[in-house]
Amino acid sequence: MSYDVSGVDVGIVHDWLPLLGGAEKVVRQFVHVFPDSEIYTLFNFLNDEDEAFLNAKKINVSKLNKLPFVEHYYRNMLLMCTRHIEQFDVSKHDIVLSSSAALAKGVLTSVDQPHISYIHSPARYAWDLSHEYINDIQGKFTFFKRAIAKELIYRFRAWDARSINTVDTILANSNFIQRRIYKVYKRKSKVIYPPVNIDKFSLSTATRENYYVTASRLVAYKKIDLIVKAFTKKQDQKLIVIGDGPELANLKRIATPNIEFVGYQELDDMIKIIQLAKAFVFAAFEDFGILPVEAQACGTPVICFGFGGTSETVKPLGQVDKPTGVWFIKQDADHILEAVDKFEKNIDQFSEIECRKNAEFFGNQRFCNEITDFIGHGMANGFDTENPNLLAD
Repeated sequence: MSYDVSGVDVGIVHDWLPLLGGAEKVVRQFVHVFPDSEIYTLFNFLNDEDEAFLNAKKINVSKLNKLPFVEHYYRNMLLMCTRHIEQFDVSKHDIVLSSSAALAKGVLTSVDQPHISYIHSPARYAWDLSHEYINDIQGKFTFFKRAIAKELIYRFRAWDARSINTVDTILANSNFIQRRIYKVYKRKSKVIYPPVNIDKFSLSTATRENYYVTASRLVAYKKIDLIVKAFTKKQDQKLIVIGDGPELANLKRIATPNIEFVGYQELDDMIKIIQLAKAFVFAAFEDFGILPVEAQACGTPVICFGFGGTSETVKPLGQVDKPTGVWFIKQDADHILEAVDKFEKNIDQFSEIECRKNAEFFGNQRFCNEITDFIGHGMANGFDTENPNLLAD
């Protein structure tokens, strides 16, 4: 059954808008479904072009946004942010739809005002990765900085556990995140995969070239160093690394001549490189992971860590009839190397058409349809807090 939600007044709450990443693209599709909605966010650092991409009627920001040079330290203001997310007045809206990786779900709503929260992930630094986060704190006065961080995380964790109770219905961006939500909050949720702009990432008629590719912001948790180390042991195969970031110098230091760093690439140029590659290599442990889906939309198979979101978006060789990639089960160079060798030996089993077909399932239109059906069904029949999966089935 299809629903008309065009007249529903929706307030969209998002943590912050530093740049256009995957979470912000979710917000863009929320606005597409509800074009008259307003966005509420703690910080907005987008330029005019990126704001135009969101196409929102209005973007409301917190008072914290006016602090001098706040874009350089806003992530260190977590506890202050918990107070300011609660200060947004969203009472005029029929429904509140939050996009939350930490804070947005804490917005205050009235008893008769449905609050649906699309959770990208419970805050990792507050829960399952808190010890890793604290141990990564280095430099001068390490003991004191870690002690402060522990106290801040403890206080945030208490707020986080309380704030989820004000949410009526939870949406998760993957089965993996659905399990994490239940582990952390003991709340059931419905999975709606995030939108991927697969139309931009298209198949190419050109012949594929003899190289592998990876692309990412070059930061430690993306594990690009493991991919580089793997290809230093396989110098007969070329690897192209797309991206820039603080890890670039370290990566160049350990690289061998078969590894080429091309830096930041405009989207069209990045797509061309991915379209012509033999395979896309991805070593991060992601909640969803948009780039592996975009690579498949180009018809490019994916060699990836087989846990987290990629275990749901990449069909592995040896487990399905029509694979779109190869999984490795440990985040280390040797396992990546084994996966590359496995791909090379079975390269004829991969089809550009099947990769593209798998990616199409995650497109923008599918996301918009599922959000429309979910909220339309809930408006007509009530939102079921205990059994959100019964909605829009």
